[in-house]
Amino acid sequence: MDVDDEVVIIGAGICGLATALALHKKGIKSVVMERSESLRNTTGSAIGIRQNGWRALDQLGVAETLRHTAIAIQRERIVSLADGKVEEIPMKGETRCLRRKDLIDTLYDALPPATVKFGCQLESIKLDQITTKPVLRFIDGSSIIAKVVIGCDGGKSIVADFLNLKPTKMFSICGVRGLSNYRDGHSFAHEFLRIRKDNKLVGRLPIDEHLVYWFCAHPYVPGDERNWEDPEEIRRSTLDLLSDYPKEIQEMIEITDVKTLSFSHLRYRAPWDLLMGTFCKGTVTIAGDAMHVMGPFLGQGGSAGLEDAIVLARNLAQMGSIHVESRRKVTVQGVEEAFNLYVKQRKMRVIRLSLQTYLTGMLLGASSHLKKLLCIVLLFLLFRNPSGHIDYDCGCL
Repeated sequence: MDVDDEVVIIGAGICGLATALALHKKGIKSVVMERSESLRNTTGSAIGIRQNGWRALDQLGVAETLRHTAIAIQRERIVSLADGKVEEIPMKGETRCLRRKDLIDTLYDALPPATVKFGCQLESIKLDQITTKPVLRFIDGSSIIAKVVIGCDGGKSIVADFLNLKPTKMFSICGVRGLSNYRDGHSFAHEFLRIRKDNKLVGRLPIDEHLVYWFCAHPYVPGDERNWEDPEEIRRSTLDLLSDYPKEIQEMIEITDVKTLSFSHLRYRAPWDLLMGTFCKGTVTIAGDAMHVMGPFLGQGGSAGLEDAIVLARNLAQMGSIHVESRRKVTVQGVEEAFNLYVKQRKMRVIRLSLQTYLTGMLLGASSHLKKLLCIVLLFLLFRNPSGHIDYDCGCL
């Protein structure tokens, strides 16, 4: 099958759907190939969106809808159980915690019907020897020839492999997350609570007056994936792990919706690999986690993917397309120029985000005082304003 006039996006996650919507708003048709048989809107529990992410959502035209689904977070409160120290910091800029389902569904509903094709799992990508166009082969044996390919297929990206990016690496940290529903309402302040003890970190963010998102980060032990596959086992193990935490934390975990519980060994794309990496080849590029999967320590993974969508669509519309009747048609030469500019505009942004996230993750998982001190010094020298990353503006679509 030849979809020569279409932009093919691999993956219907946050970045893939946002990219399709951004292109649609610029008059460029795309098709999204998703490996699952339906939207993957039940995994991942929730996602924090800082003000840079809300700027991108405003450009996509879905921000107001999403603002009605989540309360604004007013402050950060950091509690150390080891010494009882409590630090309160006013939250800079707009911050809300969205259910992943709400974000995915809202982006999907804003797209033209049939934009997303389900049950299309990519197996490989190569360039046709004669036309040099990307040829996508799927596990069911089917294949398509595309003019443009945008890989939004996550941290284990096949499109990133095609671009010869080095494999992602693993933090020495794993994470558990879930959603807790307080049927009679909770009394928690509109704050991002972080509780630390030793090398364990628990975070809590209210989504609305009933629903709360929480996560727990702790050192990874080899074999944990096998031990934590069952949701009930995740709950039990987390309760055991946090047995010395306040009663309200224990209760929060006990009432967690088992369907939202997940365990993952946190991965990242190394900042030095991003510096040396190639993010486009001809009319193929990547965005979101496929480009810059990072730990959750800054809460910027999803927002960075939304930024990618805006910048990519803007450049593709300005340099990579011509008007044909009532819509735009992409041209190969223009696409290559647009992708090169997109990479140029995004590279240092994602390298800085990834480096700050990497150092923060290494600090949390450091086993020696020397490593902790080194991470603290580097963070201080390189990121004097720890929340400066939320000031970024991806610009107009």
